[in-house]
Parts: sequence; C-alpha cells; structure tokens
Amino acid sequence: MDESVLIAVLMGGPGSEREVSLNSGEAVLKALQEEGLTALGVDVVDTTPVLPEGVGLVFNVIHGTFGEDGVLQAYLEDLGVPYTGAGRVSSELAFDKVASKARFVEKGIPTPDFEIVDVSGGLVLPLMKPPYVVKPPREGSSVGVHIVHTPEEARVAMEDAARFGKEVLVEQFVEGKELTVGIVGEEVFPVVHIVPREGFYDMTNKYPWMKGEGGTDYYCPADLDAKTTKIVKGAALAAHRALGIEVYSRVDVLLDSLSNPYILEANTIPGMTASSLLPKGAAAAEPGYGFGALCRRIGELSLSLRATDVPS
Repeated sequence: MDESVLIAVLMGGPGSEREVSLNSGEAVLKALQEEGLTALGVDVVDTTPVLPEGVGLVFNVIHGTFGEDGVLQAYLEDLGVPYTGAGRVSSELAFDKVASKARFVEKGIPTPDFEIVDVSGGLVLPLMKPPYVVKPPREGSSVGVHIVHTPEEARVAMEDAARFGKEVLVEQFVEGKELTVGIVGEEVFPVVHIVPREGFYDMTNKYPWMKGEGGTDYYCPADLDAKTTKIVKGAALAAHRALGIEVYSRVDVLLDSLSNPYILEANTIPGMTASSLLPKGAAAAEPGYGFGALCRRIGELSLSLRATDVPS
C-alpha cells in the first residue's frame, strides 16, 4: 500500500459494542503506523462521522450497530470514500442473523435448527423445546444471548432479548466444540478452538478486561484431524461466500460429537487486537501474518476492490 494514502481508522460507534471497538481501533491504528503507513484515529460517536480531509481509505473497526450492519458502508459510498471489508449489501445480510440463516438454508449450509419469535406484541415463549439459545438477531459480541435449559430461564432470556428488537432468534442448542475460522481474500486460516473457562462464550469470557472476571483459552490450530479440519474450513468458506462477503470475515462454527459442523454466523468486523481470534488464525497460517501485516493486507485488498472510489 502506498504510504502516502491517508487511512482513517474509525472506531467506537454509537452501539453496544463501543468499548470493544475502541480497543480494536487503537490496536489497528498502532499497527498501521508501525507498518509505516499514514493513519489517524477517528472516534465515532454518532451516525455522521467527520472524516479527515484527504482521506484515501477508511479502516472500519466499528463492531456491531452502525459499523457492521451496512449503514456506515452506505454513508461512505455516498461520500465516495473507499473502506475496508464487506460492502453494504453483504454487511447488512451477515449482520442480520435471521436473514443470514435463511441464506444458509437456501444454500444448503449446515446450521442449527431455529425459530423466529415475534415479540412486537409482548412476551412470547418459543415453541421449540429446551435446550436452545436465545439471540437478538441484530446484535454482536453475544449481547443479549442466553442458553436456556428450563421454562424459567426461557422467560428471563426472552424478556432480555426482546429489548433489542421486535424479533428474537431461537436456535437449537448444539453440544460440542466452539470453533472459529478467519478468511482473508481467498485464504482460509487455521481453525481456532474456543474454550471458555466456565459458562459459555459470552461478553464476560470474550472480554475479561472489561469486568475483571471470566476468561477463555484458545487453541490454534485446533486439535482436529485433517479430515475434520478440511470439513470445518470448507463449511466456513461456503458460509462466507453464500453471504457474498468481500475481503475478510471470521465465521463461527459448532462441531458436534459426530464431527458435524454447524455454522452460527459470519462476523464482518471481527475483533482486531493483537490477541483477537482473526489475528490468532493469521499468525498460525503458513506463512503466518503478524498483526501489522494482517492489517496491511486487509487495507490493500479493500483499496484494490474500491480503488475507483478514491476521491480526486
């Protein structure tokens, strides 16, 4: 990438993942600068961020609402400013768990059985029998996610998830290994095995630095045989392509006791600190990418894809 290109690293945002995004953004900003690139940080607090004059590329590190749902992408396209990662349409599709589920079913991609519950008129309990997982369809970082085993838990979970919208996604609980697979360009990174020290992979276990509790162990490459590894990586790539995601993503997969993979979702703005999951996969690749090289690669691919949008 030309070192004269001014990169604006957008971080923060108005959504529920603001604190995590600020952490990712600062890490990306530092990495780009250490790569010798010209980069400035922009703390986004509303839906009309002011960009530095002469910006040649926006490096989007806003997780969740606004940054990951297609709204920021549309805003930047209207300005004629190129940006990193997935485009408006694929961002919107991947962020909406209901819409992406429908696409997975349409394309024959394995995913847990599910039910969409309309809660616009008040609390409604799912028809599905426990155990199941309750999720708000348009939130990330496990915000509002609950694993339900009893009717009492169901009521609490549905009430919480209903705070985020008119629909709630209820998904069959799949017992097995939690895995994730990073994809950059056409390269599929080694599988990461996620092992929370207790409970499930919620906000506390993902980001123990936020609350001073919880924690998770990560194993990369995951301890899987060659056949299973190929199946998991193939399913992740199929999900990435089914959603039409450009440049990069990180796809979450559950692997049951019979080594059957189930796609949960594709993250188009995954965590981007040096210790996040996409960088772990990149570092374990052959040849491996350091964090700075990974950020540069994402920038180069994105700029190449959208070079014609660079302002004159």
